[in-house]
Amino acid sequence: MQAPSAGPALHERLAPLSFLVGTWRGLGVVGYPTIEDGRYEQEVVFAHDGRPFLEYSSRTWILDEDGNRLRQSAREAGWWRPGREPRDVEVMLAHPTGIVEVYVGEVAFRKVELRSDLVARTETAKEVSALHRLYGIVEDTDLAYAIDLAAVGQPLQPHLSARLSPVEGQLS
Repeated sequence: MQAPSAGPALHERLAPLSFLVGTWRGLGVVGYPTIEDGRYEQEVVFAHDGRPFLEYSSRTWILDEDGNRLRQSAREAGWWRPGREPRDVEVMLAHPTGIVEVYVGEVAFRKVELRSDLVARTETAKEVSALHRLYGIVEDTDLAYAIDLAAVGQPLQPHLSARLSPVEGQLS
């Protein structure tokens, strides 16, 4: 998906991440030993203003068995920025549940692999010790991702996965 021509040009240091820019929507699945398995709808936005970072936001809704929205669910906000080397990436995400995640990773073609470098939490947030995220373009159009989680005494294991399609006509 290409960013619309209106607005500032993408900063040259973000070229390896350019495939992410835009608005994405789709469906995913959630599972973990400490929660009930389910399905969700998600909207993710990667936006830029010409400076060397992408603004990131994500919102999700839990779905019922028929695919109808039951309630709002997870939110994330943060920034994706280039690291020291051309294909290195650093990601900082914050959650309203009191968790802050800092990732380091690498971009290869149209795939990004991230590993948590730091997970911080407020006093009342659940214990999260590690995360691994993998994002990539599938079938030349969709953005798929998988997130592994180590939390509340459980080892690192699959937690979330989704396939999102580009939303046409959205400004990034």
